[in-house]
Formats: sequence, C-alpha cells, structure tokens
Amino acid sequence: MEKVLIANRGEIALRILEACREEGLKAVAVFSEPERETLHVRLAHEAICIGPGPAKRSYLNIPAILAACEVTGCDAVHPGYGFLSENPDFAEACEDMGITFVGPSSEVLRLCGDKVATRERVVENGVPILPGTGPIENEEELSREAEGIGYPLLLKAVAGGGGRGIRLVSSPEELLPAFRQAQREARAATGDPRVYLEAYVPYPRHVEVQVLADSQGHIVHWGTRDCTVQRRHQKVVEEAPAPELSEDMRRALGKAAIRVAEAVGLVGAGTVEFLVTEDRFFFIEINPRIQVEHPVSEVRVGRNLVREQLRIAKGEPLGYSQEQIEFWGWAMECRINAEDPQHDFLPSTGVIYIESLPGGMGVRLDTHLYQGMEVLPYYDSLLAKLITFGEDREEARLRMYSALKRFKVSGVKTNVELLLEVISHPDFARVFHTTDLLELILPPK
Repeated sequence: MEKVLIANRGEIALRILEACREEGLKAVAVFSEPERETLHVRLAHEAICIGPGPAKRSYLNIPAILAACEVTGCDAVHPGYGFLSENPDFAEACEDMGITFVGPSSEVLRLCGDKVATRERVVENGVPILPGTGPIENEEELSREAEGIGYPLLLKAVAGGGGRGIRLVSSPEELLPAFRQAQREARAATGDPRVYLEAYVPYPRHVEVQVLADSQGHIVHWGTRDCTVQRRHQKVVEEAPAPELSEDMRRALGKAAIRVAEAVGLVGAGTVEFLVTEDRFFFIEINPRIQVEHPVSEVRVGRNLVREQLRIAKGEPLGYSQEQIEFWGWAMECRINAEDPQHDFLPSTGVIYIESLPGGMGVRLDTHLYQGMEVLPYYDSLLAKLITFGEDREEARLRMYSALKRFKVSGVKTNVELLLEVISHPDFARVFHTTDLLELILPPK
C-alpha cells in the first residue's frame, strides 16, 4: 500500500490527507468541478476531477472514482464517512480490482447495512437488543406485530442508518399511513423498501463505543461517547466519556461493543451504538466506518484514528491491548453547520468571510474553511467540528462556550447561536438532558 485515493471531500478529506502524510503514504484528492480550489485539492500530492457538482455525478459516482484510481495508480481507497463509506458494491468493486478498501470487507458492509440481520447476529453473541421484528411482509403482519410490541413504537428501514428511515408511531391509527410512507422513503433513499418494527424508549441517552479491530483478530475499544443532543436523529453535540455512567456500566458497554464487532467480523474502525436508560442498555446498530465525532475519542486516547485505519488496512496488528489504553480527561465536539435553525434548519449557501476562528489551550478545530470559500448546495452543510478538552466535563464545557464565541463567519447562516444555548442550558450543564433537549430550546412552530 503506497498511494491512497481519498474518496471524499471537506474536513474529513483533510484528515485523511494528513494521516497519509504521517504514515508515509502518497495521497490523491478527488473533486467535483466547482470544488477545484478547495483545501484538500490544493494540499494533496495529486488531484483529479471526477464530475460535476451534484454528488451522484461525482462523489457517489463509482465508475468515476475507480477510473481515478486507475489513472493515478492508487492501490488503496479511503472512503471517509458518508458518500460511499458503507456501500458494499463499491467495496466489492475495489476488491475485484485489487484495490485496498480502507474499511471492512464488502461482506461485512452488507451485513451491517441490514439492520435486521445485524440484530439477529448480535443477539446470538449475548448482546441485549430492544424487542422488534423481522422485515414486515404485509399489513396483516404489521398490525399483529405492532400490537405485540405496544405503542409507541418505531418503524425503521432495514437498510437505514445515520438516523434515516425512522418514524415514530404513537397509535394504531397512525400505523398504516406511517408504514406506507416509511416504505416509500426507504425505497427512495436506499432502493430497499423493507421496514421493521422496534420498541420505542422515550427520551433515552444515546451512547456509543468506538471500536477498532485488526485483521489478526485483536479488538479494542476507545471508550464511550454520548450523542444525546440530536435533531431528527442527527447528532449535534457529542462528548467523551458519556457522563453519569457507573464504572460497571462503562465496562459492560465496552465488552458488549467488542462482542458486536466480533459478531459481524469487523476489521478496521467501527462505532457500536446503544440506547441507555438508568440501569440498562440496548444495542441499536454498528456503523462500520469512521464517525464524524471520532475526535473526542482521539483526544482522550492520544492516538490518530485515521492513521490506525491505514495501518490496519496495510495488514499491521494493533500493537497494543485494551489494558494498555489510558484515557485522559473529557472532550466535547460541536458540529457547526451552514443552516438556519430559526427556519427549520434550512441549508444556507454563499461565500464565506472569516472574521475570527477559535484556538488556544484545549481547543481543536477540524475544518476545510478558507477565506472566500463558496458553500455549495450539493453537499452536507457541515462547516467545522469544534472540539474542546480539559481535565473534567465542566472545563471542557466552559472552553466550548468560549470557543463558540470566537467562531465568527459571515456570508452564510450558521447554528453557532443554537450551540451556545445548548452548551449553556442548565439541563446540559447538570447532565439532566435527554434526546428532547433541542425541542425545549427551539420555539414551537
């Protein structure tokens, strides 16, 4: 493995580029036509255009990306997160061409993409899950299974993930219309219309565990993260470790996450997600890729997760055991997006003017921003990931407040003011918050 094609854009493309440099690997950037001036393109060893602006014609265009590998002589591809990172067809095409896919095999991606099959596999390994069903075949089965689970319940897409394809059903009257709509949404999003039912836990904590597995069968976890502050199942603020958990609960979550990784045959980085109540936890899903919020785990462990991915893809062993991992302090991450929270989070586009950016003790900013950058309508609205860390939660939280105050850009609307409200909200400060925090902060429509 000598030359890596970065099949992504934005801040994660920069992270991969930097990790390749540290690992002594050459890196090739790909870009869409309107992004030829972006930072990852300017800083890469080589860069190649893969199509027009819309993602389907560029960053999701498998033939174009494979052709870019061939033209530039790349022997590996790092997909980052989003786009093709969990696409088993893309991973399989790489395998067929003899290109190393930095991530799990296509077989593992296929399994993890099927939420029902994954649930069945992890239950066999003794990991607790919420009551649920297999794919619902017809409306008669739908009614019968729903009555068995009880209301409220969730309709979930079999091929969903990242918060997509989830609908809350509160009563029998809502069930059939929600089922039909969920099928339509699932088909449109993934091409797979299958949905299943799962019991609903009102206002839980959302806790995940970062895992890492090498090809020799060694698996470790990098501790817990809390992702409870969400909007429509999309994470907004993350922190590590997850607060208000007993040591017994932390150990149990770590062990369960490793069992899940073993159950699906993970090789590489993955995140195992759980719902947590006062004294119980339930497996939700495993994401077999790097996550947006991975920096809060990196800060506590003191290792570069992207570089670890590259080493594992080269066939190297982890080189350390669970007992050798030392966790330090507390970390928080805010996702700064180009969007308008006062108008239903409508994406905002325009040319960026940077007034000031945060820095200093205990502050890390992962971003692809530069003066005069145009925020385009084709892609995710993420502008930056702001990470703060300190000896304890309160120090990290206060540093986050100060850092957000220093993040000032114009030309687009951002969610910075909303993030400031979250960080300073009494419920968040005292860890009384659940997944409904943003509903309390935002005015009703």
